[in-house]
Amino acid sequence: MGSDSDLKIMAEAARVLEHFQVGYEMVVASAHRTPEKVCRYAREAVEAGLKVIIAGAGGAAHLPGVIAALTTLPVIGVPIAIPPLGGVDSLYAIVQMPQGVPVATVSINGAHNAGLLAVQILALGDQQLAERLAAYRQELAAKVESKDRRLQETGWAAYLAEQERK
Repeated sequence: MGSDSDLKIMAEAARVLEHFQVGYEMVVASAHRTPEKVCRYAREAVEAGLKVIIAGAGGAAHLPGVIAALTTLPVIGVPIAIPPLGGVDSLYAIVQMPQGVPVATVSINGAHNAGLLAVQILALGDQQLAERLAAYRQELAAKVESKDRRLQETGWAAYLAEQERK
């Protein structure tokens, strides 16, 4: 992440990776304030055994793109919302990469989905991880079906009142 102020958002990716029992590391490295560190990290990532990099940054949000320029590993960019533009600036900075240097980009503050995308990429080469991911998807579907049953049983007004009490 570009700054420790991004940790609250990026912790969501860590939670997802922990849920799926995927090892990870968290590093604070700024494309603007510690560019040498960022370059070293990106260039040594493959040798260090990394398979996917999730990079979160706000404002100019150059971190994911700089990393992607320096490694052949998949890079997932997480635009972090900061005032005054609420993360739209970060989103545009990350998603508008030049041809040949892609960064997979999730929604503003979308570190949870970044973690899931990393799991999906890693699951391509790990059958056990793929099975855990499939089970997770089944759990999501079961939750939706349970909510629909409750809605059908109680009607929309009672269901909405229940949700508002939570």
